[in-house]
Amino acid sequence: MKGRNAVVTGSTSGIGQAIASALAAAGCNVMLNGFGDPSAIEATRREMAEASGRTIAYAAADMSQPSDVRGLMEQAANALGPVDILVNNAGIQHVAPLADFPEEKWDQVLAVNLSAAFHASKAVVPAMSTRGFGRIVNIASALGLVGAPHKPAYVAAKHGLVGLTRSIALEVAQTGITCNVVCPGMVMTPIIEMQVADQARVTGLDPEAVIQGVFLENQPIRRPVTAQEIAAAVVFLCSDAAGGVTGAVLPVDGGYTAR
Repeated sequence: MKGRNAVVTGSTSGIGQAIASALAAAGCNVMLNGFGDPSAIEATRREMAEASGRTIAYAAADMSQPSDVRGLMEQAANALGPVDILVNNAGIQHVAPLADFPEEKWDQVLAVNLSAAFHASKAVVPAMSTRGFGRIVNIASALGLVGAPHKPAYVAAKHGLVGLTRSIALEVAQTGITCNVVCPGMVMTPIIEMQVADQARVTGLDPEAVIQGVFLENQPIRRPVTAQEIAAAVVFLCSDAAGGVTGAVLPVDGGYTAR
C-alpha cells in the first residue's frame, strides 16, 4: 500500500482518526477531514506525518454540502495525487422519538451519513476506473443491519449506506475497484463518552455501570470495540490481499448482530 493516496472523511477524531493513522502507517498518503479545534487538528496532522513519514494533508470540507464533498476530492488530488482509497466515515447522530424528530435533523443526518458517500464515490470512481485500481470503504454501523428506537435518521442512513455499497460494488466489479462496508458496534468515541457522562449524571449511576447496562447491553463481548480494530479491518479491505472482496458487509460489532 506504500504510496497509495487515501481520503478519510470525518477523520479528526474517533474511528476516522484511527483509520487515517492506520492507513498512514501502512504507507498511504492521507487527506484528513473534519471539524474541531484548528490547533489540535494541526497537531494531529503533524504527528501523523512525522510518525509515518507520509504526506498528511487536511481540508475542513462540510460533508453535508455536495459542493464541499466534490471540492474535498479535488483538494486531495491536488495535494496528494490521484485518489486510490476513499473511506466514507463522516457521520452525525440525533436521538429523538419519531413524533418529535426535527425535520432539519433528518435532512442533515442523511446528508452527512449517506449522501456524502454518494457524492464522494461519484467523484472518484471515473479516475479510479481509468487507472484500474480503487478501494472504497464505507463505515456504517451495526444499526445499518438492525433497527433501534429514537434513531430513525441514523438507522435509515446506515441501512442506505449498506445498499449503496452493494450497488457500487456490482457496477464497478470489472474495473479493479472494490467497494465494501464495515459495520462497527459500540466504540468509545468522544461522542459516546459524552453520552455516557450525560447518562451517568441523569441516572446517578457510575459511568462503568452505564456503559455495561446501557451501551453494551446488546454487545455480547461486553466490551467496546476499539477504533483500532475498526481501522485494521479497513486497512485489510484497502490492501491488495482484499482484491477479491467486494460488496461485502463486515460487522466488527462484538457479536451485536449475531443474535
